[in-house]
Amino acid sequence: MRVLVLNAGSSSLKASVVDAGETIARTDTSWGADASRAKGREGAVAAVLEAFRRDGVAADTLAAVGHRVVHGGTRFTAPVTIDAATLDALDELSDLAPLHNPVAIDTIRAARTALPSLRHVACFDTAFHATLPETAAQYPLPEAWRAEWGIRRFGFHGLSVAWSVERAAEILSRPVAELNVVVAHLGSGCSVTAVPGGRSAWTSMGFTPLEGLMMGTRSGSIDPGILLHLLRTRKASRDEIEDALEHGSGLAGVSGIGSDIRELEPAAAAGDTRARLALDMFADRAAAGIAGAMTSVD
Repeated sequence: MRVLVLNAGSSSLKASVVDAGETIARTDTSWGADASRAKGREGAVAAVLEAFRRDGVAADTLAAVGHRVVHGGTRFTAPVTIDAATLDALDELSDLAPLHNPVAIDTIRAARTALPSLRHVACFDTAFHATLPETAAQYPLPEAWRAEWGIRRFGFHGLSVAWSVERAAEILSRPVAELNVVVAHLGSGCSVTAVPGGRSAWTSMGFTPLEGLMMGTRSGSIDPGILLHLLRTRKASRDEIEDALEHGSGLAGVSGIGSDIRELEPAAAAGDTRARLALDMFADRAAAGIAGAMTSVD
């Protein structure tokens, strides 16, 4: 049974074809540092199908399509077959992951148009973190915020974390249930997750994918008082703050060059102090996140 897997991430569309558990074809389409600002999902899906056709994997040999979706909220905690109602529900979650869910939804719609006879299934990054204990899932905020508004930690990169844990178990020849590991997902988006016995016990990303480590164009965690100060003094509007935190911070914001490590490392080696600072800050925050996650494994 051949399954097309589409991973519409924050910087690229990764696609692969899996047959009986084995990956038989793979391709990767870059959307730049920020996929939410790229266009042409239909063209990207068409290019994927054409690339696979050239590799000998025709579209009419596919049996289903799996889609990675970042935010499933409290409604989607397991894979689900995609229909019009599912897409409407996912649209409602877009505000919680503005860099990710809209891109995934557009990609799903493009794929359903290109492959209308196939079953399309959504798999959620947040689902893996359904095991978070209340001490990790809740924020130290007024109870009404959780009860009435649903403010809680969801966590992300769950599909990546689950695969990493399973692969570690294979390499170490030990059952997942006997592993106590910390998984660091470092890319355009970054997170750290503590996984004792195969379950998520603590993770750095929270209500949205903005929390936690310094990332490519996202700030990660900062003092919330900064945002209150900017709003109170009217130095920046809500939209300007959102744009800066999502698109103009992280490696790109500090370096002034961009978020691609392949560009920052030679720039730092050539004496660019801002590029060096960005790389050092990135490493420091990743190390701190990993150290913090260690407190949640046995």
